[in-house]
Amino acid sequence: MKKTYAIIGLGRFGGALLQTLIANGQDVLGIDINEENVNDYRDIATQVIIADAQEEDVLRKLDIASFDHVIIAIGHNMQASILATINAKDLGAKHVIAKAENRTHLRVLTKIGADTVVQPEREMGERIARKLLAPNMLNFIELSDDYSMAEVQIVNPTFTGRTISDLNIRKRFGLNVIAVRHEGEIVVAPEGKYRVQPNDIVSVVGPKDMVDDFDQLTNE
Repeated sequence: MKKTYAIIGLGRFGGALLQTLIANGQDVLGIDINEENVNDYRDIATQVIIADAQEEDVLRKLDIASFDHVIIAIGHNMQASILATINAKDLGAKHVIAKAENRTHLRVLTKIGADTVVQPEREMGERIARKLLAPNMLNFIELSDDYSMAEVQIVNPTFTGRTISDLNIRKRFGLNVIAVRHEGEIVVAPEGKYRVQPNDIVSVVGPKDMVDDFDQLTNE
């Protein structure tokens, strides 16, 4: 479904978001105070403008509240990030996603009303560390402080050739199996009779510690 996005800050993070969204057929407005950054995306974005999002009138004139998502991707200027977030929320933006540089910045953005706060560098660092520590965990998404979703490749032969019901993953680990990928084909919400095959990629969701335990046991 096509949606509208306003990205404030066209540095590396904001620029990568803009390019990915445009490549997937979305409408994207890019905003940056730096003319050079704006020019980099003039031929890519739906629209780009040079503007200072710290000025409430600027965002009002752009009708920022009309966008489905507003992303505050401003880099190291914490003051500009905070003011842009406040302005977007005060003007009625539906969903504001803000980038935080550190823990203090994250706390402030959360307190002033950002709907979602992300720390791309920290999250990437954690993802790489998990990949090094658990090479068979192909993907990991932190849903909250306590819950996560992961794609785990099944290597341990004691887990293969058995049905999901036989493995009793929900009772043993407190995890829900939401999908299985087998030889490129995806089975969504597999039934209990599905028989797990070697190298199947099982998507599970549940408590973080149980996801880690499941990954270790299925790859011993």
